[in-house]
Amino acid sequence: MLWSFVLWIIFFPLLIVLMGNALSPAMVLGSDLDIWKPPLWPPEHTDTDGKVLAYKEGGRFQNPWMNGRPSVASFFFSWFTGPDESNIPGPTELNETLPVKPPLWLSDPVFSLSNARLTWLGHATVLAEIDGAAILTDPVFSARASAVQFAGPKRYTAAACKVKELPPLAAVLVSHNHYDHLDLRSVSRLAELQPNISWFVPEGMAQWLKDNTVVSTEKVHEMTWWQEKQLEGTNIKIVFTPANHWCKRSVSDDNHMLWGSFAVIGPTKKFWFGGDTGYCEAFKQIGEKYGPFDLAAIPIGAYQPNWFMKYQHVHPGEAVEIHKDIGSKKSVGIHWGTFKLTTENYLEPPALLNTFLNKSGLESSVFVATDIGGSVEG
Repeated sequence: MLWSFVLWIIFFPLLIVLMGNALSPAMVLGSDLDIWKPPLWPPEHTDTDGKVLAYKEGGRFQNPWMNGRPSVASFFFSWFTGPDESNIPGPTELNETLPVKPPLWLSDPVFSLSNARLTWLGHATVLAEIDGAAILTDPVFSARASAVQFAGPKRYTAAACKVKELPPLAAVLVSHNHYDHLDLRSVSRLAELQPNISWFVPEGMAQWLKDNTVVSTEKVHEMTWWQEKQLEGTNIKIVFTPANHWCKRSVSDDNHMLWGSFAVIGPTKKFWFGGDTGYCEAFKQIGEKYGPFDLAAIPIGAYQPNWFMKYQHVHPGEAVEIHKDIGSKKSVGIHWGTFKLTTENYLEPPALLNTFLNKSGLESSVFVATDIGGSVEG
């Protein structure tokens, strides 16, 4: 009887793993991934030019591009029992393969704001300098992307700087409310240290920001897709553009808030921030209306297992398609190398990016992956 129990303890976990491998759809190598084409947006929810419009049903924003997505339970079953190729090493090797560098405003004693420069601070946090204005995207500086700091996805690379080390900001852009894009500790600290920041957020988020931080009402600008607002004290226009994603911060608040991307239109330069997205028809529409862009920050990571992740995250090949769709002259890969959210190798996104650039006949210099803390000029 005792031996039976011991054998059960030993072999039951192995059985679960074998079942997970058998029941999960086959893993497609990154270099063999196709460009996913979701269903077209319903024509009754488009404008007279055919551009997609956000809409609600039953009090929740809808995303028909995600129709047919497998259950979240099947993803987590695969996550715990299926193959995992992430292979994230320890700190010593990470310092060599994925170094974190101090950004220019900390390393250059004569730093001044540029007309067109992007600095990647980690994950989807980017400091964009556009026509002399500093604009921060999706601020996440905490150790974990979680409601609490004792559990949840933990950084394996540090942010390039601390909140208190940021230069004076004109604006913060928030693409959606997931914890790896909207961190309460980070936005609260920003609001305290820099009360003059203008905040541009998706529809449904303004009240959350006002309830949870010291941001003043007049500094919060809530937006829906294609809505345009002027950035106070500048000649820069902020546009909230579509993306293929979803929102959730608690058990039952799915899609109470909108999600999206941003176009920043200055008098001489243009920047596009992709936030977090799967591929869809909207990017061609963004390019037709606001492109070409001098600079873009486009997600390239968190795409495996692709049978599930393609509904909400692009892989590097799809990121290249977005780069072309919006007419970007120079793009930076974001949304990789920071949190373990999926199962592809931690260094695969930039390598795969070059593979797909070559397939598209594009020079590797037009779409790059930089070190955390690194900058790209437009």
